[in-house]
Amino acid sequence: MKTYNFDTIVPRRGTDSLKYDRMPPRGRVSEDTLSMWVADMDLRTADPVAAALKNLADFGIYGYTEPGDAYRAAVRAWWRERHSFDFDARSIIVTPGVVFALAQAVRAFSEPGDAILIQRPVYYPFTEVIADNKRRICNSPLRLTDEGRYVPDFEDFERRLAEDRPKLFLLCSPHNPVGRVWTKEELRRMGELCAKYDCIVVSDEIHADFVYAGSRHTVFTTVDESFRENSIVCTSPSKSFNLAGLQISNIVAEDAALRKRLRDEINAGGYSQANIMGLAAC
Repeated sequence: MKTYNFDTIVPRRGTDSLKYDRMPPRGRVSEDTLSMWVADMDLRTADPVAAALKNLADFGIYGYTEPGDAYRAAVRAWWRERHSFDFDARSIIVTPGVVFALAQAVRAFSEPGDAILIQRPVYYPFTEVIADNKRRICNSPLRLTDEGRYVPDFEDFERRLAEDRPKLFLLCSPHNPVGRVWTKEELRRMGELCAKYDCIVVSDEIHADFVYAGSRHTVFTTVDESFRENSIVCTSPSKSFNLAGLQISNIVAEDAALRKRLRDEINAGGYSQANIMGLAAC
């Protein structure tokens, strides 16, 4: 088996890197800041990914490209074998990123002024895709226990669903930044409450491959078959393999009606073919 040296330093200044070269001019960090980003690591990607990109670069033609059967089979196999999540490969919608998909879901399944449910503290783009699309932020804060563990406040969660009637719940699973891997029981309760109040669940599971020994990631829609009818799962290889700049994500929408609404909204935004390099890397 190939081993990798994760202590190798890869100098990135002078490469137009966002975190090294573009953040200091914005006044966000100083020139000597050590940026500890998970989304953009200073680790080289896996050799097979680099090899696939080199082969494509050598081919020399980078035209419009659609994901074929082999691509969809690879995505399906990864999730089936590693996370016990199986689905019809035709339910995959390829997008340039999970945040893009979240924004399109907000637009597809709600109207300006509608409430969208989140659980703060949560990855800041969750707030941005709601506010920037003129929807109302509906927050059910996670509760910090005396043991230093964040848990859902289910009493408040149901209160927000009942009073604010959010059209959408943006679930972060595993949760960024609190680091929680939700238990199957926690996911089931969130899903049942959302179903009770007719709230669609969009689950961002981009960090699924970072779960440590002793915990197991559970894909939201595998908790109960009925959840597949009322939810969308957002995935991407970008965090696992440090591919953020290639802009590739795979959104699994198993319900045909939800899939059509989301795809229609994406089409309305003018997005069609994915980044050819991202497809090859994935």
